[in-house]
Amino acid sequence: MLRCGDGSLYTGIAIDVAKRVALHNAGKGAKYTRARLPVALVWSAEMKSATDARKAEVDLKRLSKKEKEELIAS
Repeated sequence: MLRCGDGSLYTGIAIDVAKRVALHNAGKGAKYTRARLPVALVWSAEMKSATDARKAEVDLKRLSKKEKEELIAS
């Protein structure tokens, strides 16, 4: 999960998290983050498979911002 320059949160999946964050900050990531640079990694979790990662992404996106902030703080 990334915190964007405007304080919003972006959730996505990546094999190489550091590389993906760098791509976002270079303006080559998601359209959403391009307009909200810079971004910073605030939460991540390693998954066993791409399928598990996609399921977790969907679950995280369903959380409210308050719930996401609580997850980040924990």
